[in-house]
Amino acid sequence: MWQRLSLRARINLLLALVLALGLAANVVRLVLEAGPRVQAEDQSVTRLAREFVETMIAGLNEASDPDARLDQIVRDLNRLRHVSITRQGQGNAASAHAGIDEMQAAAPAWFVGLVHPEKTTVRVPFSLRGKPEALIITSIPKDEIAEIWDGIMTQLEVGSAVAIALFLITMMVIGRALSPLEALSQAMGRIEAGFYDARVEPGGAPELAAICTRLNSLAATLGEAVEDKRRLAERAVSLQDLERKEIARELHDEFGPYLFALRAHAGALTRLAEASESGGDALRRHGSAILEQVNALQQFTRRILEKLRPVGLAELGLREALGALLRLWNESHPDVSIETEISHALGETGETADVTIYRIVQEALTNVFRHADATAINVSIEPAERPAGSHGNRAYTLVRVRDNGHGLPLDHKFGLGLTGMRERLLALGGTLTVASGEGGVTIEAMVPTGAR
Repeated sequence: MWQRLSLRARINLLLALVLALGLAANVVRLVLEAGPRVQAEDQSVTRLAREFVETMIAGLNEASDPDARLDQIVRDLNRLRHVSITRQGQGNAASAHAGIDEMQAAAPAWFVGLVHPEKTTVRVPFSLRGKPEALIITSIPKDEIAEIWDGIMTQLEVGSAVAIALFLITMMVIGRALSPLEALSQAMGRIEAGFYDARVEPGGAPELAAICTRLNSLAATLGEAVEDKRRLAERAVSLQDLERKEIARELHDEFGPYLFALRAHAGALTRLAEASESGGDALRRHGSAILEQVNALQQFTRRILEKLRPVGLAELGLREALGALLRLWNESHPDVSIETEISHALGETGETADVTIYRIVQEALTNVFRHADATAINVSIEPAERPAGSHGNRAYTLVRVRDNGHGLPLDHKFGLGLTGMRERLLALGGTLTVASGEGGVTIEAMVPTGAR
């Protein structure tokens, strides 16, 4: 049952129990102190009454009528409060019952029995005309019991009122302090359902207000992440469509004319072969044309395959494939110095990481040779520390391409190549940064390795 109670209900229940136990403990203390108080009152009253009795009966035998004088003394002494004085053997039972009735009228019988279980009596002996007599002093502490009982009832009433007021005030304060919890629960439910615009008004205790603020920040971050993911997926689909269109256009523009030319030359060869007057020069000319078309088709096919997947990467490995790429750029641009630093500590990076590293270097070099007018390029690839904020235990590889060109203009926008690389790295969990200055452009990519 306790597990089913809400936090607010648990706090209120514990508070009510504490207040009730405090009030009960105070009442129990008063009840425990009542017995000694009544006993002290009994002793004080009986001692005082005995002194009165001994003083008044001192000259009793000298009276003209001692019996009448004794009865008068008893009547006078019975006017004292808290005691009942009777002659021995006369009216003891009636007087005792009368005293009990008076005490029960002042407080409940169970309370009287608890604090005054036995009546206190004192026997004062004396001699009347030579005969032994005695007066019985019986304590009747009804006023003291009534005062204690009234104090207990007052404590119960006032304590209950104070406890109820304190309980209601505390309930209100706790309710207001915990009110953000319900809003937090509703906001979390909305966020779980995909409504990342859900927000909670910070309030309540400082700790809850801080939780509300952090939840709002978390919802905003999740919303941005989901939106980035949507844009990334949309961009990936767009790039795929664009790449397909480009490949289709190149196939149409390149393969079509070559195939038409091959068909024409093949038809001419057929006709020449059928003609008896055909000469060797014409056959050689058409054969050479066919070879040229086939070579052009092979080169075009290599370009298409290179766009789809780097040639030799799977067969030779990343290091050899990059070396071949850099040699081609050196051969085509001998006036540009290209320095390469590939760390020997670089181990197996994985197929996806290999392709990503190769494409980053390829795209960076293409941009340098197209736009930078650089005379020196430095390419370095080395293991790197895991970037801050990343998750998991994957290793990372730092790819850096630096040139000494004229840098990027202030209003420069990334082309499709770098944009595609950045989105590819974002999807893999890496990063791509481009820094431009007077000394050229530096491209740095953190590539997660081991991903497939």
